[in-house]
Amino acid sequence: MHDPTVLTVILNYRTPDLTLRATQAALKAMQDLPGEVLIVDNGSGDGSFDAIARGVEARGWDRDGRLRLLATGRNGGFGAGMNFGMRVGLSDGQRADFVYLLNSDAWPEAEAIRSLRDFMIDTPDAGIAGSFIQGEDGVAHQTAFRFPSAAGEFEMAARTSVVTRLCARSVVPMPIPKDNARIDWTAGASLMLRGDMLDRIGGFDETFFLYFEETELSQRAAQAGWQTWFVPASRVTHVGSVSTGQKTWARMPGYWLDSRWHYFAKTRGVGYAAWATVTRVAGTLIYDLRRLLQRKPQADPDFFLRDLTAHAWRRLFRRRAGGGFIRACAVPLTEDPK
Repeated sequence: MHDPTVLTVILNYRTPDLTLRATQAALKAMQDLPGEVLIVDNGSGDGSFDAIARGVEARGWDRDGRLRLLATGRNGGFGAGMNFGMRVGLSDGQRADFVYLLNSDAWPEAEAIRSLRDFMIDTPDAGIAGSFIQGEDGVAHQTAFRFPSAAGEFEMAARTSVVTRLCARSVVPMPIPKDNARIDWTAGASLMLRGDMLDRIGGFDETFFLYFEETELSQRAAQAGWQTWFVPASRVTHVGSVSTGQKTWARMPGYWLDSRWHYFAKTRGVGYAAWATVTRVAGTLIYDLRRLLQRKPQADPDFFLRDLTAHAWRRLFRRRAGGGFIRACAVPLTEDPK
């Protein structure tokens, strides 16, 4: 009987030491599974590739043919780097039954990869499955989510309990499940994808440089009849935001704004993207009023509201003349039924 194969793809961008640590954990978790580990250097350009190659050789990880190191040659973003690894496939040219995506700053426990694979074998409709993720301090990270919506944007920005209660069915972060649970989408730090699903819907949309790519993939999968699951038996430790520097952002980067707009425009239309921006602005103004009256702390990077509205304005009016803008705004602004 065929034992389903797993291709584990670890994406490196200027984090060679962390990547070697993630690789060590992945090799241990893969030791009894058929398949391989593939490290993809995503155009680091800082000597990462050579440093990883030396580390792999020094540890003897390349001796049994279960580990490869390749370079994309350019940094096209998270989705492009992972697509590169998925297209490469196994070293014998075969497509793996499952592809496991792992961040370079994440370390799966010994049974983490097997737990995801075995769950998906037992759940034929599962196209995507994610892990329980915790920080190095043992605190659980938020990795179970609903799809974003205009109402969800309003609730997220307002940061006000009354608004959260009113928009309860649209709150993007979900309570972390204790048992296997269907969710809308989960974080890409530790993610198992079914090969059959990828054959049908394709990989990540490379328009997203960073952020929202796994959200859109999960939504595309759902539209094609595939489910996304949270599997808490698969446990992973994750540092988080090492490559992106998100924790130290002084200002929201343009690629985040681009990804957010592209997500809403692709999944619901340009008119909805504009409406979601209006609700985000409205929610932000509510919180800004609370900051003024109640001395609440700053929650967004500097100039966030200005950058968000200016970005949306440019995206709307960049459309070609001839009614494009009018047609875009005529898209029905229906809310997510969830």
